[in-house]
Amino acid sequence: MSSKYFLRWFAAGAAFGLVAMLRGADAPANTTALQIKNLLCDLDTNPLGVDVAAPCLSWQVASDERGQKETAWQILAASSPEILAQDQGDVWDSGRIVSDATTNIPYAGHTLSSSQQVFWKVRVWDRDGKATAWSSPAKWTMGMLNKTDWKGNWIIASDKSESLLMRGEFSVKQGLRRALANITGLGQYEMYFNGAKVGDDILTPGWTNFSSTILYDTIDVTAMLHEGSNAAGLLLGNGIFDVVRNGRFSKFIGEQGPLRGILSLRLEYNDGTVDYFGTDESWHTHAGPITFGNIYGGEDCDARLVQTGWNKTGFDDHLWPHAVAMTGPSGTLRGHSEAAPPIRVIEVRQTVAATLRADGSVLYDLGQNASYMPRIRVTGPAGSTVRLTPAETLTADGSLNRGTMGGTDRGISWWQYTKATDGEETWSPNFCYIGCRYLKAEFYPAGEAVPTTPASPSPDADKSKLPSLISVEGQVVHSTSTPAGSFATSNPLLNKIRDLVRWAISSNMMSLLTDCPHREKLGWLDDIHLVGPSVRYEFDTTRIFAKITRDMAEAQVTEGDDKGLIPNIAPEYTKFKGTYRDAAEWGAAFLEVPWQQYQFTGDMELLRVNYDAMKNYFAFLEKGAKDGIISNGLGDWYDLDPKHTRFSELTPPPLSATAFYYFDATILAKTAALLGKVDEAKDYATRAEKIRADFNRKFFDGTAGTYELNSQSSNSIPLAMGITEPADRARVLDAIDKDVAQRGYAVTSGEVGYRYLLLALASAGRSDDIYRMINQTDKPGYGYQVQKGETSLSEAWDAGNGVSHDHFMFGQITEWFYKDLAGIDLDPTAPGFKNILLHPSPVGDLAWVEASYDSVHGKISVRWEHQDGKFLLKATIPANTNGTVFVPARENTLVTENGMPAEKSPGVTFLRREGDRMVYSVESGTYQFASQY
Repeated sequence: MSSKYFLRWFAAGAAFGLVAMLRGADAPANTTALQIKNLLCDLDTNPLGVDVAAPCLSWQVASDERGQKETAWQILAASSPEILAQDQGDVWDSGRIVSDATTNIPYAGHTLSSSQQVFWKVRVWDRDGKATAWSSPAKWTMGMLNKTDWKGNWIIASDKSESLLMRGEFSVKQGLRRALANITGLGQYEMYFNGAKVGDDILTPGWTNFSSTILYDTIDVTAMLHEGSNAAGLLLGNGIFDVVRNGRFSKFIGEQGPLRGILSLRLEYNDGTVDYFGTDESWHTHAGPITFGNIYGGEDCDARLVQTGWNKTGFDDHLWPHAVAMTGPSGTLRGHSEAAPPIRVIEVRQTVAATLRADGSVLYDLGQNASYMPRIRVTGPAGSTVRLTPAETLTADGSLNRGTMGGTDRGISWWQYTKATDGEETWSPNFCYIGCRYLKAEFYPAGEAVPTTPASPSPDADKSKLPSLISVEGQVVHSTSTPAGSFATSNPLLNKIRDLVRWAISSNMMSLLTDCPHREKLGWLDDIHLVGPSVRYEFDTTRIFAKITRDMAEAQVTEGDDKGLIPNIAPEYTKFKGTYRDAAEWGAAFLEVPWQQYQFTGDMELLRVNYDAMKNYFAFLEKGAKDGIISNGLGDWYDLDPKHTRFSELTPPPLSATAFYYFDATILAKTAALLGKVDEAKDYATRAEKIRADFNRKFFDGTAGTYELNSQSSNSIPLAMGITEPADRARVLDAIDKDVAQRGYAVTSGEVGYRYLLLALASAGRSDDIYRMINQTDKPGYGYQVQKGETSLSEAWDAGNGVSHDHFMFGQITEWFYKDLAGIDLDPTAPGFKNILLHPSPVGDLAWVEASYDSVHGKISVRWEHQDGKFLLKATIPANTNGTVFVPARENTLVTENGMPAEKSPGVTFLRREGDRMVYSVESGTYQFASQY
């Protein structure tokens, strides 16, 4: 084991409270109610392509008994399922480890090799020292651990094209046991064997800084091959690797070289022999049928150019040029361990309306603004063309409004398909998704040139020459990250608000978190941390956030005057200027995302790996500070100011930038302490205190008791971050309350300050104010958008016609829904929801709220009801965790649990009264509290 992974294992062992490593004695099965489920390797089920030497293993334990927990564990890892079935671990037998850990346990067995399969299972011991039965088996497959293990070469075509076909044939002997393909292509690829597409993933590989990292996929293709001759085919498209405009819309222009692909296929036989087949100069290439491809501008396919049978055996490719081998790109090939979950078609939506317009076009309404790839069934003469132009909203006359998707000055986006036959055909794009709700279909006759801008033929055109759409469907595409939360209330408006935010999150949940699925498609870092907790409550995005952190690290400037800078977007596909590249509120994501990952999962790995780079970013900020103040900031972006601009008008950018400068220092101090760097922890704590003093001296008005410009965000950010002096906190909170009330509970905060407005009010027990703010429809805000008929969250509070209507940056309310309203919160002293804080907030006229969250230890669920002075709370705490429950209760009233005085109920311990709450410590299990409130 390398020193790196030994240290990781040693540190993990210390964190587990490891006190013994003993061989597990045989124990009778099924002697405990504790059950084992959800075995994961590197945060995934039975992953392929694991390319770290010590992957991390996790599981969950469950029980219907109160107070059940794990006290020890044992892992067996074997080279075959048969050996594992005999309860033997020839790859690793951990022995009995005294620990309650169930997450992020590093593999510590024999050295593993590329493509090796490992089969594993676990058993645990419960609170009484009784052993469980062994879990059901799980497995993982290693990726390519060394460059020399790749048996294929990068290949390109001799000529440039918008899409590229690559093919090769190979022979499979009798007795094939396993066929494992390691594949990637740039910009995007689809792999085929014997005419069938490999897997359901789309838009692969995930987007990265391709000069640093190129992701590859490992796929078991055994079932796709047969004895004898077989064919392999690669279809390549531009993706975000090669972005050109050519009259179509694009956010930026960037060409990174020719389309290229690499395949390394390992063929294992029953007799123990291994053959290899890969990409090399023997492969043939040909231009594909995609005649235009741009991740922003759309995708055009001319089906007449399809090479029928090109990915099957026996195809005549003698006129196709041979591929050209090339020296690999500078980016390192990395597999599953570095990747986000794949992107797939999640659901298919039918159109809810189709309107024939006077110009002969048809307007289709999919009923939901989302990230789509269309799928059409079309008939009509060969050579006729259908063009689909997307939009999020319509103008007053019912035509498409392109203003929310980048306008028209840089071109328009569309999908286009030209028929190959006179019969019915089905088509969907391969490599381009766009966020929209509406699709305008235009029809062009065979034999005539298709215009380069939308311009339908006359409605008097000969219909016999035009194509006709039989059906139009919207394929919703986004990450396969597992849904993690559920939430509902007695107030339908709040449920609709939650849906608005959730759709916006999912539409932007790709291999990174984009800010909108049409105009930008970039990883703007402000959204990533400001809405990070909201995203985590809704979806298991642990792997996405790990990849985003790596993207940020790879985007960091490593030399020159800007050394240490974290640009505002990552990957940095284009370089913006000034504060659009260097804003402290945006760069803070490099510290906040790893910290949030630690808080939500208990895993310190992102903090450990990136600690030095985080220090370098802080040093960059320090170098630019004057008298402790940072001026490089974009401020409270999209605040609701009278000028209605996107720029921060109500909160000074230096205020928000310096506040995050302070917060960065506090995270570094806490991270250093976690990593055992005591002196550095003290140093960063001292620096944070100095910044705090400088901040208050610069921005705080001691006479008025407010911060500069006295806006909601100016006051909320320092209050929520702990910058405000304790003696001044009440006055600052009152200023926020006064501002909100005077505006009829209208919000003015922009995206940077809004989260801190919610945090400041909720932590002070003012969630009633938040409820008033969101439970209305007549002022710009969530309810206003619902009233306007929005189906996804808008970029601006007033959902104007010039902003994105599928933007998750104002999605911070979801964190309040789960954490404060339902009350499911983490304990910062026991990260990963090891101790769960349950502090529900009955507000306004809400009769009930229910929510659940699938934590790393299992599902946490809450339902509370409040009516006629009675408060009922039902909560479930997963096994192997504890909870602290805050029950709303009047003074001197009895709180019961399951019908008996709460403090006498099994598993319940009274702690204290705190304000209007009775506070109890509870063991795992399901509880039903009742009180007068």
